[in-house]
Amino acid sequence: MSRGVETELPQARYSYGGDEFVFVELAEAMSLKVNFRAMAITNKLEEEDIEGVMDICPSNASYMVRIDPDVLHPDDLISRLKEIDAEAGDIQGFELRTRVVDVPVMMEDPWTHETLMRFRDRHQDPGATDLEYSARINGYDSKEDFIVALLGSPWLVTMIGFVPGLPWCYQLVPPEEQVEVPKYVRPRTYTPERAFGFGGGFAVVYSVEGAGGYQLYGLAPAPVLDVKQELKDFQDSIVFPKPGDVFNYRGIDREEFDEIRGRVEDGTFEYRKADFVFHPDRALDDPHAYNEEILGVLYGD
Repeated sequence: MSRGVETELPQARYSYGGDEFVFVELAEAMSLKVNFRAMAITNKLEEEDIEGVMDICPSNASYMVRIDPDVLHPDDLISRLKEIDAEAGDIQGFELRTRVVDVPVMMEDPWTHETLMRFRDRHQDPGATDLEYSARINGYDSKEDFIVALLGSPWLVTMIGFVPGLPWCYQLVPPEEQVEVPKYVRPRTYTPERAFGFGGGFAVVYSVEGAGGYQLYGLAPAPVLDVKQELKDFQDSIVFPKPGDVFNYRGIDREEFDEIRGRVEDGTFEYRKADFVFHPDRALDDPHAYNEEILGVLYGD
């Protein structure tokens, strides 16, 4: 289904965040198109290396820039940001040099299952598992069909947060195929590290053990955060995911899970990945055809 007839995006709203920050809201609602626009703007800003710009933080439908106000006046930055926004336009022709990454996940693993069962009193449907509940409210006949939908198309990493290294991922499918699920009624006090979860319209891999409210579906054997930088993928940064990465969540069994965990523990694990030039306009116009091309780059035609 073509998405070339989407309505125009609203005007961006610019505001100050104290003395050192400029916050820009591109839209109130998340969409692939608005996220591509945020990436186009922040990538251009990074390329320009403007004196006084200290940090750039893209988000799902907004971005924030930290500045040194003694070097760069926020109004001067806002003027340039408006110009970049106009240049980005509707992101037609925008190219994003990124990576396609194979991310193994064991669905319905024993560890997240034990966790979610401990906290049924905090859930919308205490009589069902998170997968069963999510499948039902999204109109799937079974949890197996729901899992096929989750693992059937790649995902775009739209931002990193809310804890260090956690990738927010939005599936590259038409709007009518997007999965949506609410968070728990009350958050859990415990979530395993590397848990594969879902909240709102986003899939995540929990980078650290801690509290959480996303529905729990499985567990990834490989980390997304390595503060000791022991694995090859983390030599340049303790955080592996980057905004703009394309993740393909691939279901694995217990045998492959244990094999990958062994390679993580002995320091030899490396994510399967391939460089890729992502064209957002093609992803919007014919997502299913473009997804086949993306996966062909990662796994071979």
